[in-house]
Amino acid sequence: MKWKDIIQLALRSIRANRMRSNITVVIIAMGISALVGIITAVNAIQNTIASNFSQMGANTITINHFQFFGKNKKNQPGQRIKNDGNNKITYEEAIAFKKQFYFPSITSIHILASQSAIVKKGSEKSNPNIWVRGVDENYLSVADNGLAIGRNFSNIDMQSGADVCIIGNGLAKTYFNKKPLRAINRVISLNDRKYRIIGVLNAKGSSLIDRTDNMLLVSVPNARRVFTNGDKVYNISIKLNNVKQLEIAAGEAEGVMRAVRKLSVQEASNFVVNKNDAVAENLLENIKYVTFAAIFIGIITLLGAAIGLMNIMLVAVAERTKEIGLTKAIGAQSQTVRRQFLSESILISSKGGLWGIGIGILLGNIISLIFKSPFIIPWAWITLAIVICVIVGLVSGIYPAIKASKLNPIQALRYE
Repeated sequence: MKWKDIIQLALRSIRANRMRSNITVVIIAMGISALVGIITAVNAIQNTIASNFSQMGANTITINHFQFFGKNKKNQPGQRIKNDGNNKITYEEAIAFKKQFYFPSITSIHILASQSAIVKKGSEKSNPNIWVRGVDENYLSVADNGLAIGRNFSNIDMQSGADVCIIGNGLAKTYFNKKPLRAINRVISLNDRKYRIIGVLNAKGSSLIDRTDNMLLVSVPNARRVFTNGDKVYNISIKLNNVKQLEIAAGEAEGVMRAVRKLSVQEASNFVVNKNDAVAENLLENIKYVTFAAIFIGIITLLGAAIGLMNIMLVAVAERTKEIGLTKAIGAQSQTVRRQFLSESILISSKGGLWGIGIGILLGNIISLIFKSPFIIPWAWITLAIVICVIVGLVSGIYPAIKASKLNPIQALRYE
């Protein structure tokens, strides 16, 4: 019997037992969709992280009171971080560092003043989820945030702490009829305080690192005066003129900050010099555990599906014993019977795999849309998923197929 005829018989048998076959298809689809979906989502997140840190620049370092995302592989050997509860960088320390750090670079001081501010313009009012960041005149250069229109904070703005602001492109589009150009010199309310808009940032899209499009920038002195609730944590960002001097600059920055904090030689640093490339590496390293979780979920689900598929095929052998006996009585070889049952098992498994791949890509790219990452099709994992489905079908069907092929035709015809 030709392979074409064997496959047609297998398809006919699957259609005749749709309920049992579809249950197995659903189980396999769940396992494959979990695997492909999570991998697709992880790829989208990885692309977003890479894009975000690429925009921030590999030549940027930040001084914080905490370590980003666990251990920094780039830290100097034997570096110790003291955590005594008093690590937060104060405004006075940040200003002193900026004055004393003479390395060829641009230094910026900034603070996240609020994550729950409310913006109003006329009758329009935002949800209490607007980020407000207090920045200095160097922040836009260090953070690579260009202006779509308007100007940066001037020395007068910084000295007086005037109620002026720079808004994200998303806010400008929301409150000025999708025309950011109209925002300049207009007045909006920030937590019921009037601010004049002096600039609009370039559009950046959604980000894992910050929310630039829906963020509002004020001067550091203004943030210190207006946003008085909670403990204010100041951050220092440094953009180097030469990326090759990153390690030297990091060491110099640590030395200056230790001097500012009056730490003795014996004391450990109570702050951390974070480098963007190290932060990105740590993030990506942590995300790989999500991939392992996806593989584990997929393996467990497929193992259950394989057992279910084998049981279905064994039931099919029992139900079709007379059919098998008749087939062998009219001349079918054991090899033909074996191929038919193997084909059924592989077709059921492959159908589940194809459904799972489609659902997984769809679910994974929903995450991709959220982070505005390009549409992703993980071809390597799709290929692996198809191979796995064929193997599951083969393994699940081999025993029932052998059992069916070894049936005695006379005893099979007498089977009740």
